[in-house]
Amino acid sequence: MSSEVRHLVDRGQTYPLVQLTGVLDAGSAPTVRSVLLDLLAEQPEAVVVDVAGLSLDGPESAGVLRDVHRETADWPSAHLALCATDTALWQGTGWPVWPDRAQAFTALGEPGPEHRVSLELEPATGAARRSRELITEQCGRWDCPDLAGPACIVVTEMVNNVVAHARTPMIVLLATHGDGMSVAVRDRSETVPSFDGTPAPVTAYGGRGMLLIDSVSARWGSLRLDGGKVVWALIEDEEAAKATTRKPNGASMADPARG
Repeated sequence: MSSEVRHLVDRGQTYPLVQLTGVLDAGSAPTVRSVLLDLLAEQPEAVVVDVAGLSLDGPESAGVLRDVHRETADWPSAHLALCATDTALWQGTGWPVWPDRAQAFTALGEPGPEHRVSLELEPATGAARRSRELITEQCGRWDCPDLAGPACIVVTEMVNNVVAHARTPMIVLLATHGDGMSVAVRDRSETVPSFDGTPAPVTAYGGRGMLLIDSVSARWGSLRLDGGKVVWALIEDEEAAKATTRKPNGASMADPARG
């Protein structure tokens, strides 16, 4: 019989804090993965995970956190921090590990300007237009008008894919990252787009739309979540994009953690 892991998400802190308690083993690992990825998909600036109350069934049980770290290596959103009483036990996960919450929050520093918005949409005609309006408005507010054009191309293809193929409600998420901006769309279909660089017929899922996204973004990717997926792209100004190594179709979500 597998063990149980309980989780509590506190959004009243500087950054979302996830407290995990119980025994982490092969049976409870999927729950931990689901909780963390579900929170990361909301694009918080950082996430702190407290595992002081979490016991390991064996050294290999910490592998789920290592997997989450690897899966989220390219996502241009959240910085990750782990706090644990026995820091040595978790060093192999790839997460920066701190002995307590206070030191983790101190290491992450104060949040940046609130440049994150989301929009819930139904899979209906006009969804792409509404998402473009949001991008144009926010790029004006965030003083990054040069990003509006490529970001509108990206969001149009992402949203139209949901309307035409997933046919589920969706959430459009925008966030600034230095001189760039991420565009993400989360829906309730677990079918992720694929792209090998070869143009496909206009009617093919992952064809022309993915080609356009790949051509205007610095990098993009997708990740399956419980009951859905998120598809994201990072838009950068021309000079920053030249210095970025393109990583198409990466299944991932986070910048290298601070600290």
